[in-house]
Amino acid sequence: MAEIKFYANIEGIAATGDPSLINHGAASGLGFYGAGFGVSVPVGQYQDSTFITNSAGTAEGSKLNNTKYASVSGVSHNGGAEIDNETMPNYYAPLNIRFTHTEDVRVQNCKLRIFDRSDISRQASGVTTKVYEVRHPDPSAATGVALSAEARGEGTHDWKEYDPADSMFDTTFSNSPGVSGTNSVVSDAGNPYVLTANGAAHEASRHDWYVALSASPDTIGSKTDFGLYFTCEYL
Repeated sequence: MAEIKFYANIEGIAATGDPSLINHGAASGLGFYGAGFGVSVPVGQYQDSTFITNSAGTAEGSKLNNTKYASVSGVSHNGGAEIDNETMPNYYAPLNIRFTHTEDVRVQNCKLRIFDRSDISRQASGVTTKVYEVRHPDPSAATGVALSAEARGEGTHDWKEYDPADSMFDTTFSNSPGVSGTNSVVSDAGNPYVLTANGAAHEASRHDWYVALSASPDTIGSKTDFGLYFTCEYL
């Protein structure tokens, strides 16, 4: 049996800490705010905090790691100075998408969309969103240890932008990342945090992706026509 679940990385937990399951089936998910829960993000700026919340953004859950867009390839983690996306460890990402199966399988055609929670062909309403797949299993924010661009579905370390004015598109995520994203390509075989270097051929009963997210309102008011969609094939 195959399942996809969403987990959240709580702010301040150790790199080896267990993420929290997001009960998305009960209208739970991520919410983006200003300096704290319930504080609005100014129009044209990006969030300073991320929380688990309900579908209306009114119930305060756990505070998560916050990844704020800083530049095309840069991020501010939990209010810190800008660092390059490629130096961001997996656990900095607020969201962990996890695929599990009762048997070892490989996964491919892994894709993410930000949409309006009603129709996956339509962009979210009134909010611009940045997305970046984090592939950096080393727990330190260090240079030279991120997995190669070849290992990442998009091939660069730039954010992808979902703008309501643009046509819908998919952000491609890595094939068969393995448990905790520790499978990569042959060129990463020397990385001490890469357990296997089988590329897209890797089979496992669990595959993990880590997602940095940053959101900016285009107009005033709460943005609730705003969701995340993820799909993959398994063989």
